[in-house]
Amino acid sequence: MLTKEEKKLLIEKAKEARENSYSPYSNFAVGAALLTEDGEIFLGTNVENASLGLTICAERSAIFSAVSNGKRKFKGLVVVGSQEAPTPPCGACRQVMAEFGEFTVILAGRNEVMETSVSELLPLQFDLRGE
Repeated sequence: MLTKEEKKLLIEKAKEARENSYSPYSNFAVGAALLTEDGEIFLGTNVENASLGLTICAERSAIFSAVSNGKRKFKGLVVVGSQEAPTPPCGACRQVMAEFGEFTVILAGRNEVMETSVSELLPLQFDLRGE
C-alpha cells in the first residue's frame, strides 16, 4: 500500500517522465513512475516508432528499467496520461505487471485519479510459474 506522500511524489515523477515522451505519431504522451519495495523510483515514458509494433509504453519502459537494474519487487506504479480521464494500461502492460506480482497501480488524468491493483487490472493473468 502506498502512503499519501508516496502517491503524491510518484504522480509528480510520472508527470516529469511524460515530458520526455517521444510520441510524434499519436501525440499521446504518457509517463510512469515505479516504486520498488526498497524505495527506489524508476521512470518510464512511451517511445513510438514509425513501425508501430516497435512502440513501447511508459509502464513497460519503467518496469524494464527497474528489472535492468536488478529490481523485481514493486510497491506501486503511477501512470499519467495526457487526457482529462485516467489512461488505463494496455493488455501487454498489464501482463508485464502481473509477471512481478501484486502492487498498487494509480492511473492519473488531468482531472481524475483512480487507484487499483495489478490483479484488478488483469484478473485472469497468464502464469507459467503456476502461482
